[in-house]
Amino acid sequence: MKKSVVIIAIALGFSFTTIHATNDIVTSSTYETVTKRAVNPFCISIVKGDLDTVKKLIELGQDVNKKSNGLTPAMYAAKYNRLDILKLLVEKGAKLNVKSVKGMTAAKYAELSNAKDTLAYIKELDS
Repeated sequence: MKKSVVIIAIALGFSFTTIHATNDIVTSSTYETVTKRAVNPFCISIVKGDLDTVKKLIELGQDVNKKSNGLTPAMYAAKYNRLDILKLLVEKGAKLNVKSVKGMTAAKYAELSNAKDTLAYIKELDS
């Protein structure tokens, strides 16, 4: 009889606990949207200074004024001081006075990056 009373007491204890239990699990989550902007292979070749690849892509019909991630190929060449590539781009019709999405030209990118060779070349063309 004592065992029965103890078992019933334990069972009632569990049942009262589960009756009054609430499922108040608070989950707060924030989602952050990440936008990846990819630079096209043509501009990556310019940044790396790979003149042969740049020449080949131009031969295959790559537009020398097409923006990638808001910058023209000439802006990449100016920014990374790739003088030989910038000369090739200009020879193939690249426009140096086009503005980026931030409102800057190739000359401004060269100036901000302290790319003295490409900045001197651009100033030479402007005069």
